[in-house]
Amino acid sequence: MPSEDEIHVDRFLEQLRVERGLSANTLESYAADLRALLASLDEEGVSITEASEGDLAAHLVSLSRAGLSARTQARHLAAVRGFFRFLVEERVRRDDPTELLTNPKTISRLPDVLSQDEVMRLLEAPPTTHPRGIRDRAMLYLMYATGLRVSELVGLELVDLRLDEGFVSIFGKGGKRRLVPLGDAAAEALEPYLREVRPAWAKPSERKVFLTSRREPMTRQAFWKLIKRYARDAAIRKEVSPHKLRHSFATHLLWNGADLRVVQTLLGHADISTTEVYTHVGEDRLDRIHELYHPRG
Repeated sequence: MPSEDEIHVDRFLEQLRVERGLSANTLESYAADLRALLASLDEEGVSITEASEGDLAAHLVSLSRAGLSARTQARHLAAVRGFFRFLVEERVRRDDPTELLTNPKTISRLPDVLSQDEVMRLLEAPPTTHPRGIRDRAMLYLMYATGLRVSELVGLELVDLRLDEGFVSIFGKGGKRRLVPLGDAAAEALEPYLREVRPAWAKPSERKVFLTSRREPMTRQAFWKLIKRYARDAAIRKEVSPHKLRHSFATHLLWNGADLRVVQTLLGHADISTTEVYTHVGEDRLDRIHELYHPRG
């Protein structure tokens, strides 16, 4: 059964066939380009309704690194632009994240990340005087500590928390499990939620870790809204999303000397080229530091 994203792609291709009369070969090329986009977004647990400009730029950078010609990249960008314009016209999205994307030769915008100070302000934004704040703080700390996709975060079950060992067991893309270190800060944030809040909200048979006060599992959409609210509370001017926190997790690890293969494993990426996008973010930061501090910069 096709996913909702795949259905939107099929509708877009049908519109191109009927209204613009594109050839079968061109339509097949567009279909291949958009399938590649969906696969890239799906690897990161992002849907087309959630994808940001940074997500799309990261995907385009990965095409360049894969050695695709500038002409092929330009066609791919045209397909992506047309698709997102279609989504806006159909009111699937309110905004068009491709508006500021440039041609493959000049793409320089990479996954935007939060600074380490911004992350700390975000993590400390939930009020711990309220059960929901205790839950939200636990979720934010856990996401930044582990780099989970939002779908993995809300899908966590109690059996996945191996607190005595200091690990979280993640059931990720492709049905693969991976172990991710939890860290002391995230464990401390989880402890009051698991001890005080969750027992009051959980039905006897409930296995999911994160619940709402209505005794239902937390959803991706609900977490998306709360992270944006806390970003406003923390006076963070950047656009903040669950995926940006995951970007920040990976980038901060690399800034602090982590091996790229280790980051690949922690993120659950099947292909190292997906992870390599984050090295560009680190290189961009190094360029700025060199320019600022080097006497001949």
